[in-house]
Amino acid sequence: MAKIHMVLQGKGGVGKSFIASTLAQHQYAKGKKPLCIDTDPVNATFKGFKKLNVRQINVMSGDEIDPRKFDDLIELIAGTQTDVVIDNGASTFVPMSHYLISNQIPALLADMGHELIVHTVITGSQALMDTLTGFKNLVSQFPDETRFVVWLNPYWGAITMDGKRFEEMKIYLDNKSRVSAIIRIPEYKADTFGKDLSEILQAKLTFSEALESKTLPIMVRQRLTIIKKQLFTNIESVAAVLT
Repeated sequence: MAKIHMVLQGKGGVGKSFIASTLAQHQYAKGKKPLCIDTDPVNATFKGFKKLNVRQINVMSGDEIDPRKFDDLIELIAGTQTDVVIDNGASTFVPMSHYLISNQIPALLADMGHELIVHTVITGSQALMDTLTGFKNLVSQFPDETRFVVWLNPYWGAITMDGKRFEEMKIYLDNKSRVSAIIRIPEYKADTFGKDLSEILQAKLTFSEALESKTLPIMVRQRLTIIKKQLFTNIESVAAVLT
């Protein structure tokens, strides 16, 4: 049975492609070769990671999103023998979600012997409410058997509301039974760790590529080593859900 990891969140710029690439890199580090797919017609960031062999699904007909193009995605993953990591852009969030739900894709995948795991992102500051709403909408729309993994990304600010952490918020407590795991992305200082991570993401480099580079300074590689270990450790902590 393959795990179909799909990253969904209606808010743009919250780290969906970063999460997809990190999931894929973790699998590669374990000796696996996941099928990586990018369905974002506007900013195909995930596709830019050449080392991950990401395939892009064209969901456009002219200037419009064609829901039937998502059929190509299902055909691609139907016969997979490996896990799949899918990055879906903000621009296709609504049509993709509607397609998955109206076509009963979670049940279809289960019939094929696969399992859909929806990864969504919560971030702080001005994007907090938008990402919380996105999470709530996903949980309410998808069938009960769908597993959700919530990633907490503090890049834009602390994920708190009225002094409460995400796990203490009513929106989480009301939907706690639907969340199989929570993964925290560490908060990185912008002038050191954050800058190093941002630069390799902009260059579409995997951690392995960056760490093997002889052009990067020793301390940059040291900080990237620490970041990689932290992220992979956090994924390993919920390995029972993801593997």
